[in-house]
Amino acid sequence: MIGEFVACENEKLKRLDVVVADKLNNLTRSHIKKLINEGKILVNNKKVKAGEILKTNQVVSYNFEDLAVLDVKPEQIDFEIVYQDSDLLVVNKPQGLVVHPCNSTKSGTLVNGLLFKIKDLSGINGVLRPGIVHRLDKNTSGLMMVAKNDIAHKNLAEQIKNKTCKRKYIALCHGVFKQDEGEIVTHIERSKSDRKKMTVSNKGKIAITKYKVLKRFLDKTLVEFSLLTGRTHQIRVHCKMLNHPIVGDDVYGNEEKGLSGQLLHSYYISFEHPQNHKLMEFTIDLPLYFKDYLSKQKEANL
Repeated sequence: MIGEFVACENEKLKRLDVVVADKLNNLTRSHIKKLINEGKILVNNKKVKAGEILKTNQVVSYNFEDLAVLDVKPEQIDFEIVYQDSDLLVVNKPQGLVVHPCNSTKSGTLVNGLLFKIKDLSGINGVLRPGIVHRLDKNTSGLMMVAKNDIAHKNLAEQIKNKTCKRKYIALCHGVFKQDEGEIVTHIERSKSDRKKMTVSNKGKIAITKYKVLKRFLDKTLVEFSLLTGRTHQIRVHCKMLNHPIVGDDVYGNEEKGLSGQLLHSYYISFEHPQNHKLMEFTIDLPLYFKDYLSKQKEANL
């Protein structure tokens, strides 16, 4: 891919990697940083850092080989469509389903299933992630928004950015929470020792999670979590930090016999419809395996 663009007035004082990510939206931010560090993205023909602050009329040029594109084919995948219209759909993603293809998972994803069921999806995220506005971890179940066109995609993404899209989760955590409710405010970044994990740090991005206790058991707590930011693994990392890892989370806690992953479920989502601006609210019940595990817990005598 070869090209260039001139930084305009509304792009001044913004980081180079942020502006390039907006222009070349089929590339991830991490890949863009890698290209900048390799000198394949220049400012006024000079190699700079990813955090370089742009000035008006500076020329940003790029010259690099396109990433090999995986052939994403429609597949019949089992998932529920909760709502659908001409602009978007809301799906109930089951536990164990990866959202979109990647180098390690090239098929059997939610995207493969969406392509089988839906004719048109937004193209903002490129061929690997059509329609995907936000994600859920593989072993997190529940509600997700999917965009059918680019206008809806940009609008929904902006609502997430501006925190007007509300997302609530239910999780069963180890240990008994002392406080009935609270707010967790930290910074989160990728772990330097294990790139598959995220960790609380002083240098990462701000991460804010509100929580409310729903029920206390003898050695576990059922908790509602509300996301004010959407960092990778945010709720799972915050639960680990509180010494209350989510039951079944084998990354930030321990495996649990009889479970295939963490008991974390996206049960509520609300947003403004991108076309008619009506408030859209959706809730979905806990999956059966979650309910079954809860039924075996003994309530605390408080």
